[in-house]
Amino acid sequence: MLDISMFREHSDVIRADHDRRGLSHEAIDEVIRLDDEWRKARYDVDQLRKSRNDAARGIAAAKKSGDSEAADKILAEVADIGAQIDELSNLSDEYLANRDALRMSIPNILHDAVPIGEDDQKNTLLSMHGEKTKLGFEPRNHNDIIEMNGWVDQARGAKVTGSRFYFLQGDLARLEMALQQYGADFLMQRGYTLVQPPLMMNREAYEGVTDLADFETVMYGIEPDKYYLIATSEHPLTAMRMDEVIEPSELPIKLVGVSSCFRREVGAHGLSDRGIWRVHQFTKVEQIIISHPDESWNHHEDLLTNAVDMWDSLGLHYRVVNICTGDMGTVAARKFDLEAWLPGAGQYKEVVSCSNCTDYQANRLRMRYRTSDGNEAVHTLNSTAIATSRALVAIMEQNQTKDGRVSIPEILRPYMGGQEFLEPLH
Repeated sequence: MLDISMFREHSDVIRADHDRRGLSHEAIDEVIRLDDEWRKARYDVDQLRKSRNDAARGIAAAKKSGDSEAADKILAEVADIGAQIDELSNLSDEYLANRDALRMSIPNILHDAVPIGEDDQKNTLLSMHGEKTKLGFEPRNHNDIIEMNGWVDQARGAKVTGSRFYFLQGDLARLEMALQQYGADFLMQRGYTLVQPPLMMNREAYEGVTDLADFETVMYGIEPDKYYLIATSEHPLTAMRMDEVIEPSELPIKLVGVSSCFRREVGAHGLSDRGIWRVHQFTKVEQIIISHPDESWNHHEDLLTNAVDMWDSLGLHYRVVNICTGDMGTVAARKFDLEAWLPGAGQYKEVVSCSNCTDYQANRLRMRYRTSDGNEAVHTLNSTAIATSRALVAIMEQNQTKDGRVSIPEILRPYMGGQEFLEPLH
């Protein structure tokens, strides 16, 4: 969330950002009103406490001098001051809770380079990579390819769990593991520390990294323990340092997380979302950086470079787009997406999302770094490296052969014993 000083000292910046997003100023005005009410209530409480302390000293002095009448008079005057303090303290707590609950719903301040647009159709092209594969035959979509080769058993996945769960098997399962290992190796060679995070988080930690009011509908809750299955390792890895003061010598903290991810993916989806493209459980290799504020935009470029270099090494065709205001969401200040070409679907579809969240998550997580003038919020950044199920789809559709096999990207062949093609399960 935005630091409260932004509302007190730079509300014009927040209002201008809302104008870019096409949002009203009502929530901003209400945060400012509640903050004013909270500060007034706290001032009044402090004044009452001062009056009570002064009265206590007056009573003590009167009793010491033997003037019991004066002591009784002062005591009568402040008899209800404790009740007033309690009432005002409760009111100030209510103002504070309402202020901060509303503050958490107000989005981050966007970078100036974010294009203005109402939806994803206004995202702008940043770069193109590779070339569209010339297959020489009518391309199959990935759902047809997995059915031909027996690599995914969706029917039995639905039987033992539910729709959009599946059994991954044979060479496609081996390729999925190769992608995990390759993605982790790639980033470790660039100075990232490998972390396998918890697959569940408590509510307080989750509220620190995302807007639960918006995101909770796609998450799985665990009852009666009140945990949430993680939707991406970005969330536990970013929350890992919550409530901590980080020494500047530790920054930047660079992590690569490998984990299963769980999403309900509610709502209607198109034909190209079938198969293993949009599922409830998948594996993701994620990049995380916790950064000094002065360095975060350079690190954002580094995250994008890592993703581009990794996807270039897979030999796949994709594009990089600059996400516009209407497609941005609450947390990120700027975001790039990599969209792979799926010839079977005839579409570019998102495979990587690369975001700088500036101090938005750090403020919610109370995550600071030490300075000579006091503790300041760090910046947090995240980017997909490889969401394996989507990478598998891109590989299958771009590298398919006429006979239904799939050519394995050369960079992954050492992870599969030198094998060149995925072979049918049966």
